[in-house]
Amino acid sequence: MHFQLQVVCTDEAGRQTTHPLTSLTRDAAQLLPSTFGLSLAEGKSLLQQLQTVITQQQTTAYLATQRRCRDCGNARRSKGNHQILYRTVFGALRLVSPRWHHCPCQQRTGKTYSPLAVVLEERTAPELLYLQTKWASLVSYGQTVQLLQEVLPLSDTLNDESIRQQLHRLAERGEQALGEEYQVMEGCPSIWEELPIPNGPLMVGIDGGYVKARHKQGCFEVITGKSVLSFRRDEEASQPSAKCFGLVQGFDRKPRRRLFTLMESQGMQANQQVIFLSDGADSVRNLQLYLHPNAEYVLDWFHITMRLTVLSQTAKGLPQNRIYLEDVENDLESIKHYLWHGNRFEAHQHLNDLVEELEEAEADFPADTVVGKLLKGVREFGTYIKNNQNFLVDYGERYRNGETISTAFVESTVNWVISKRMVKKQSMQWTPRGAHLLLQTRTQVLNDELEATFRSWYPQFRPIAEKTA
Repeated sequence: MHFQLQVVCTDEAGRQTTHPLTSLTRDAAQLLPSTFGLSLAEGKSLLQQLQTVITQQQTTAYLATQRRCRDCGNARRSKGNHQILYRTVFGALRLVSPRWHHCPCQQRTGKTYSPLAVVLEERTAPELLYLQTKWASLVSYGQTVQLLQEVLPLSDTLNDESIRQQLHRLAERGEQALGEEYQVMEGCPSIWEELPIPNGPLMVGIDGGYVKARHKQGCFEVITGKSVLSFRRDEEASQPSAKCFGLVQGFDRKPRRRLFTLMESQGMQANQQVIFLSDGADSVRNLQLYLHPNAEYVLDWFHITMRLTVLSQTAKGLPQNRIYLEDVENDLESIKHYLWHGNRFEAHQHLNDLVEELEEAEADFPADTVVGKLLKGVREFGTYIKNNQNFLVDYGERYRNGETISTAFVESTVNWVISKRMVKKQSMQWTPRGAHLLLQTRTQVLNDELEATFRSWYPQFRPIAEKTA
């Protein structure tokens, strides 16, 4: 069998032109899986040829409508032609772009212009930009090149550096649209009380991680988190809505605006219940404050008990020939008990008493490194509790009521947002700028928001498909 493929183009006047594409041959006596239908190579070649024919017809028709001045109707004089390279998902196109003189009836700054270059100011199609950004946010830049070249008729000139630059450019475009840094929620409390009944509680967990810096500069901190909306009142049996965010601590100039915008995208209202859970680090603690008038702040219980567990393990190496050293483990258990019930006063008292006992022990055992190590750890833990004393709650009561007391639901977010893309491979090294910009596109992909972002930038980009019953 012989298949002849061609394109028939019909213009506004009803005239038809035929453009041959390619021909395919199949043996009618044999039906093999390898020759059944189109192969990937044939499909890529066919799409590339079809793209060339369609774009040629589109550019010819568009230039014909732009040749004459819309004010006086005179044809614009030509100054010559040049080629522009336009990259699409079905291959790179070399388009003939004419340069025309401006009509004398119009006052222009320049003498000539290229109408095709004005329309195609960005030399990469939005579809290709979207695919490059999406896949580069999920896997490495090199693997993105291999993946796209495997399934699309792209040229061999596509490389990981060009994809990285495109991703950074698009991420910076989103940064510019973010707005100024957030200060405080505006409005009057009396107006907030008149707002409609809000959706379910909004729970925001914040945690951090570290990625390796380039040029042997150690590591830098990356903050990430997840915002979970329990339910929506207008949707029956709705599932919790979760969104994540990420930023590089110290590099990002709008961290509070970023988090506030994320919560706003989930329908946050001023009269809604918002709960922040964090590990109590200085950078995280400052990020969450004053973002919402009805916010409740909870220090993560997991980080409290983790620090106490380390102190208990250290205490097992203490010398046992003094009576007061035998009670160190019991003191740590008492401190944990008081903190579990939110009794910060008794917890502070027992911490101070424990520090005094260890100071006496250090004087009696100056050569023992375990005593000094434990004393340093207890002091640091006391400072940690003091700095976060306003975020201590009755964890036991919250636990019995089925409320969240730890950021365990954020641990998977740290792994998914940061580790799988930026840490797991030990050879990967980052600059703060590169890591921050990648985090912005990666979180958009994970939140399923990247397509909507492109739709706002490029008209008619992937129109929203109507949901079928």
